[in-house]
Amino acid sequence: MGNVDYVYPPTKMESTHGVAVPPPQTFFNSLKYSLKETFFPDDPFRQFKNQKPSRKFLLGLQYFFPVFEWAPRYTFQFLKSDLVSGITIASLAIPQGISYAKLANLPPILGLYSSFIPPLVYAIMGSSRDLAVGTVAVASLLTAAMLGKEVNASENPKLYLHLAFTATFFAGVLQASLGLLRLGFIVDFLSHATIVGFMGGAATVVCLQQLKGILGLDHFTHATDVVSVLRSVFTQTHQWRWESGLLGCCFLFFLLVTRYFSKRRPKFFWISAMAPLTSVILGSILVYLTHAEKHGVQVIGNLKKGLNPPSITDLVFTSPYMSLAAKTGMITGIIALAEGIAVGRSFAMFKNYHIDGNKEMIAIGTMNIVGSFTSCYLTTGPFSRSAVNFNAGCKTAVSNVVMAMAVMITLLLLTPLFHYTPLVVLSAIIIAAMLGLIDYEAAIHLWKVDKFDFIVCMGAYVGVVFGSVEIGLVIAVAISLLRLLLFVARPKTFVLGNLPNSMAYRNTEQYQNATSVPGILILSIDAPIYFANAGYLRERIGRWIDEEEDKLKSSGETSLQYIILDMSAVGNTDTSGISMLEEVKKIVDRRGLKLVLANPGAEVTKKLNKSKFIEKLGKEWMYITVAEAVEACNFMLHTCKQNPPKTDQSEPWNNV
Repeated sequence: MGNVDYVYPPTKMESTHGVAVPPPQTFFNSLKYSLKETFFPDDPFRQFKNQKPSRKFLLGLQYFFPVFEWAPRYTFQFLKSDLVSGITIASLAIPQGISYAKLANLPPILGLYSSFIPPLVYAIMGSSRDLAVGTVAVASLLTAAMLGKEVNASENPKLYLHLAFTATFFAGVLQASLGLLRLGFIVDFLSHATIVGFMGGAATVVCLQQLKGILGLDHFTHATDVVSVLRSVFTQTHQWRWESGLLGCCFLFFLLVTRYFSKRRPKFFWISAMAPLTSVILGSILVYLTHAEKHGVQVIGNLKKGLNPPSITDLVFTSPYMSLAAKTGMITGIIALAEGIAVGRSFAMFKNYHIDGNKEMIAIGTMNIVGSFTSCYLTTGPFSRSAVNFNAGCKTAVSNVVMAMAVMITLLLLTPLFHYTPLVVLSAIIIAAMLGLIDYEAAIHLWKVDKFDFIVCMGAYVGVVFGSVEIGLVIAVAISLLRLLLFVARPKTFVLGNLPNSMAYRNTEQYQNATSVPGILILSIDAPIYFANAGYLRERIGRWIDEEEDKLKSSGETSLQYIILDMSAVGNTDTSGISMLEEVKKIVDRRGLKLVLANPGAEVTKKLNKSKFIEKLGKEWMYITVAEAVEACNFMLHTCKQNPPKTDQSEPWNNV
């Protein structure tokens, strides 16, 4: 190949505004900016600017305790709405609390304890108006599955109980720490598809495990996978109790019918909300009158009166059990946090207000820490209870206070009435609640919109159902991270063409009427350039050039002479990315072509300048827009002293 004398565009063809290099920053200013953008994108300190010290103190108090923000504006109309909502969700919280405590292999009274103290803490610190705090089935199942591997709840109930309190403490510490350190983005790794599959799988397992209560079985597997559960059910057919099964099916039918009716007639939401408590009352009366407990129908038994006893001295911080409690707490804490924040954001969107995810983490974490000191196990904002709270017309978190007061009255006066409550009714309540978490419509939607998200969803579901809750969670997160890595390591590159009668350049695959510019190949890189994708992009750019040259040769059109890289979507790069661009430039030069950059971002330009790449490329070959770059290249094609030599095909792309 011979040397080529290029005629650079004269002044009139240069970009009106050249690509500017950002002014240099000191290391500490750059670090400060990066930390601010990473941890404080919402700029929570903006409200404190130019404020008096007393005002700053009040704003800080309102940030950590939102009750001081909305309480002064509280009205009697709000109170009437919150009273109705609180009483309604209490009717659901009491039977659900008892049921979920049994699911966690804990004493039923803990479900009531956990519906008393934590809601009061959340009412003071929470920012959601609609979240109804209480125990949840998935966290209960996780607690039973993880703690049950090491400690048998039947053989050593005291140690198991203390480990549940300790796990709740660690969960609360983790949740509050994530909020204080503003690390809420960690929860975002649990994508929507992951949560749909995970919740559906956990709900399926929970429903199957309730066959123990429905069929009145005394001995049952501690495993959570579907194979073990079904084996345990069908190897004990001789112990099935028809009385218990009949009672369970009747109450399950009643609960499902009321829920179906409330869905069809939303103004009658209270019928579905009252159905669990109604089932408990009817079941207790039926057992009491017929003495069914003597005929194979298991009952709760005695529940002691009184409010939450302190449990701070019961926390276990000695090996080997502390590591078990910490592991259980961290996993259940993350799941509970993801569910609580997702539910809170969903209902906030309906009412057009905003909740701060980090403040919610602090509130949920604090209520679990306080709960672990007062005989409670893990709580968050379950969807079913929050949906009832929302439909009941709640206005503020006072509905949680009303619910807590109703539970307090129950603990002080009404617990003996639950003595004859049949366990089969609790199983029916759990099954009815869990069926609502198997969101097959969401899975179908994922299949239609994004096949990879559907794979993530099914991976989580299959992992939970056929493995364990932990395995399903690991599979779902692993597939999600794999997808993220694929997006980073294999970014999209595509050819741009000119839309007719415009200066716009768009993807030729998306816009079929976009036409290529003779002699110019315009490529767009749709991601930051990092070490993980630098090699791939180098090879991909080379293949685009080879394909373009082959196409031009076969059609006899103008030979390829300019390569324009549209850097609009390249938000950042590293040294590997810069090295890749240097390699591309060397190879493009060897092949008698010219490399041109369009619209590199501030961070990219700054690094290209520091690495002397701009100096090697020539500042005149960097343009703000693709249109300006094409115009300059077109001008060059018509004013060159001589045509650039044709590509030397003996010079392979990979031969640097």
